[in-house]
Amino acid sequence: MTDRRTELAGNLATVEERIARACAAAGRARDEVTLIVVTKTYPASDVRILAELGVRHVAENRDQDAAPKAAECADLPLKWHFVGQLQTNKVRSVVGYADVVQSIDRDRLVTTLSKEAVRAGREVGCLIQVALDAGASGRGERGGVAPEGIEELADLVARSPGLRLDGLMTVAPLTGEYAGREQAAFERLMDLSTDLRRVHPAATMVSAGMSADLEQAVAAGATHVRVGTAVLGVRPRLG
Repeated sequence: MTDRRTELAGNLATVEERIARACAAAGRARDEVTLIVVTKTYPASDVRILAELGVRHVAENRDQDAAPKAAECADLPLKWHFVGQLQTNKVRSVVGYADVVQSIDRDRLVTTLSKEAVRAGREVGCLIQVALDAGASGRGERGGVAPEGIEELADLVARSPGLRLDGLMTVAPLTGEYAGREQAAFERLMDLSTDLRRVHPAATMVSAGMSADLEQAVAAGATHVRVGTAVLGVRPRLG
């Protein structure tokens, strides 16, 4: 466990340095960017070490992994983010531990989340997941809604009991006009955030950037970066 703590502490320090350098290069204060450590596939023991090292935001993308881990770490001062595509039949479970759901991309998910949040007596923060690779279907390869669908979905979240509209999230697309152009993609998200805040001023959160492209996200103006591999290491193959 001591070796793992040393490994995580070193990785975390390196990521913190990257964020600090990116903030300095962009003329931003370090405290303008929040690090979310994506702990998917890693055990609760790692989450516990990260909390001891000062991490306060963690993310998961699969409820079947996240729910028992969150329960095991319920004593820790952590804010849990759900970042994966969310099926409506998992919403009740996710509402039990997630403080923020970053993958809002359809009306039915909003209405189900609202119902379960009210039932649980909780307020759940919501980010609209924006698909910058959305095709004719209006959805992206990894979920998300096309930019044209943000306003309607955001309005629905804003008027739904138990939910709080916090802002926007995106994943740098692998196809389409923004493929390989991460900073351009994140700058587009910032423009969309500006539009959203004209109607919903409190929706200030912009979640963008991961291990490989966090510098581009910070340069574009992201308020939150989601980093997994750079902190926890290369994930083991499943099976």
